[in-house]
Amino acid sequence: MKGILLAGGTGSRLYPLTHCTSKQLLPVYDKPLIYYPLSVLMLADIRDILLVCAPDSLAPLQALLGDGAHLGLNLSYALQREPRGIAEAYVIGADHVRGQRSALVLGDNVFHGSGFYDLLARARREFTGCALFGYPVSDPGRYAIGEVDGKGELVSLEEKPLDPRSDNAVTGLYFYDQDVVDIAAEVEPSERGELEITDVNREYVRQGRADLVQLGRGFMWLDAGTHDSLLEAGHYVELLANRQGVRVACVEEIAARMGFISAADCHELGARMSGSAYGSYVMDIAQDLTGP
Repeated sequence: MKGILLAGGTGSRLYPLTHCTSKQLLPVYDKPLIYYPLSVLMLADIRDILLVCAPDSLAPLQALLGDGAHLGLNLSYALQREPRGIAEAYVIGADHVRGQRSALVLGDNVFHGSGFYDLLARARREFTGCALFGYPVSDPGRYAIGEVDGKGELVSLEEKPLDPRSDNAVTGLYFYDQDVVDIAAEVEPSERGELEITDVNREYVRQGRADLVQLGRGFMWLDAGTHDSLLEAGHYVELLANRQGVRVACVEEIAARMGFISAADCHELGARMSGSAYGSYVMDIAQDLTGP
């Protein structure tokens, strides 16, 4: 299964923070924002990942992540020269995923929850056409909303509805079969001139091949693309780190626990950051995995 991480756009909702830096490089407590969606793909056991990014963020993202080999990943890069919608990720990344199932995650989304690995593994095993991930919100008029019937089957999708039929927001994580490239290629630009991912998802709903996986109680999802949500995400991650000793989206830990790299490799990565609490945590994780 291939992965696409969409890290394009201008970050205009975060101005002036993003006037001179990529949104995905902004800190969420102790690590760059891009670590959070990257960690989701890693937890889904996806190692071959295409980063679709804006021209001015290509060099800094490559400087940060390189080819991913240090994490046991194969990272490649492609440009989205203008922000023309989420579905354009499958136009730009067509050759990367063609003929294979794939996952798309948005570069400003933060997910965390107990049992997330198991939920992703089950969704990966069981989905047929596409799997969307729903999260209950108090303000559904701001999101794409999925409606399910009495059997729990997804029957409709609405983009920022005035009269929402449910409170299930469709988050920025999507699993697709190999048909997504052809479906995305047929999507017409919306009134705002973008290729909408909701139009791709609606086609799967029309075909009866769309599932809505519920991220219910015990999960946290944030679109960290605004000042308030970026700060909220940082506070959440800080709270877990300081009270429970949990480092959300520590990609070095995930790589080691998933078997992408060895404990010794993990320790070396931590040693490179030994002047920070984050680096010390990574070395401690490596020691725990090595054992007495």
